[in-house]
Amino acid sequence: MTSNIEQVDMLIIGAGLSGIAAGVHFSQNFPDKKYVILEQRQDMGGTWDLFQYPGIRSDSDMHTLGYRFKPWVDEKAIADGPSIHKYVHATADEFDVNPHIKFGHRAENANWDSVKKQWIISAQHDGVMRQYAAKFLFLCAGYYDYDEGYTPEFKGADDFGGQIIHPQHWPKDLDYSGKKIVVIGSGATAVTIVPVMAQNGGQVTMLQRSPTFMISHPSRDRFANILRKILPDKLAYKITRFRNINMQRLVYWFARSYPKIMRKKLLNDTKNSLNDVRDFEKNFTPRYNPWEQRLCLVPDNDMFDALNSGKAQIITDHIDHFTQQGIKLKSGNMLPADIIVTATGLNLVVFGKIKLSMDNEPVNIANHVSYKGCMFSNIPNMASVFGYVNASWTLKTDIVCDYVVRLLKEMDAKGADVATPFLNDPDMERRPFVEVFSSGYFERSFDNLPKNGDRHPWRTLQNYAAEKKILTKEPVADDIMQFTK
Repeated sequence: MTSNIEQVDMLIIGAGLSGIAAGVHFSQNFPDKKYVILEQRQDMGGTWDLFQYPGIRSDSDMHTLGYRFKPWVDEKAIADGPSIHKYVHATADEFDVNPHIKFGHRAENANWDSVKKQWIISAQHDGVMRQYAAKFLFLCAGYYDYDEGYTPEFKGADDFGGQIIHPQHWPKDLDYSGKKIVVIGSGATAVTIVPVMAQNGGQVTMLQRSPTFMISHPSRDRFANILRKILPDKLAYKITRFRNINMQRLVYWFARSYPKIMRKKLLNDTKNSLNDVRDFEKNFTPRYNPWEQRLCLVPDNDMFDALNSGKAQIITDHIDHFTQQGIKLKSGNMLPADIIVTATGLNLVVFGKIKLSMDNEPVNIANHVSYKGCMFSNIPNMASVFGYVNASWTLKTDIVCDYVVRLLKEMDAKGADVATPFLNDPDMERRPFVEVFSSGYFERSFDNLPKNGDRHPWRTLQNYAAEKKILTKEPVADDIMQFTK
């Protein structure tokens, strides 16, 4: 049986932004060691391969969403999905990651064998179960269910005579020109879809239960584009990245420290972008403060332009039920529709739904506590990437990879087979894994996510500057990490 198990030093789950980064970091630091990336889809890119809805784009700038080691050189900093997908491919090509990726491999189980000091990972490929034995397991599968997006149960949905589409499962070649479209939701996906569908011939209504904060920003970073004309790409990227990271941090800090001032600023900017501010309180004034949920980016004013043109509108109301012709609202109004887009969010899952066990005993990750934001209490030789909700995801990816590399080098130096962050305080307070956000998809998933503790290093901070210091500067060998031979 053992002969049929492929032996590797590192096994990475997922070939999206994080998985490709992990492959680059590992191969650059351990050229003589073997690694494999298991990817359930037939192409790399993760989110940027899966989502195909109109206007799919980044909701943060590519100088911070891009890799530290791979300059973003396109004119547009707020990039469309195909450009990001191309960037991931170019990175994998440049750093020779492709030969290590096994596509169409859905990792289903990972069991830690405490006798052999290795993870045994089982993955489905073309109906055949394949097994891998890995000294270290690196989980880079993102945070949401690729199989199914979140859709509330809408009364009467079966009665609707048109199409109901979730953005995660967008049909190819959908013709929506001249159609009446209702986009349910007010988050980043809805704010992305509405202006593009309106521009391309649809009459679009964004139906929201409550407003969200929107912030307009140019899609092109003038500073970055000028800098790239006078400096080498890597240096220009490094300077722009430093500037943009600190701008993001400053805006977030200011919003949380002075919410009333930031609230007034955002609402005034939105009001000044609109021709018609009737019902502004109802349609554009959120109940929460800025950055209690993620701000919705509006590149080049596109959402406001769509509203000003009359091709799009926002209605704030609650759904009573679907009818054959559209949606009946709680207010009694009828909203006619040919197509309903349910931009209602994601289903959060942990580690790409892979089932963890230790010596064949199931592991419930919700009973474990985050260690330095990338490992988990009493689970050996395993790390995970969960990016920032208040900044670009990939900022966390790079520094988690830095930490994993440092940990593996420390293990080699000590001749250790196993590294385990050991928690011996069962009474430590358990807090939500993401403490700074009130978004529905986190609240729905609290019971399934790992927990935060009440002290360092048992907390995920959602603070890039602090976590960069922790993951790249603090000693790997501390009082908690246990190394065993």
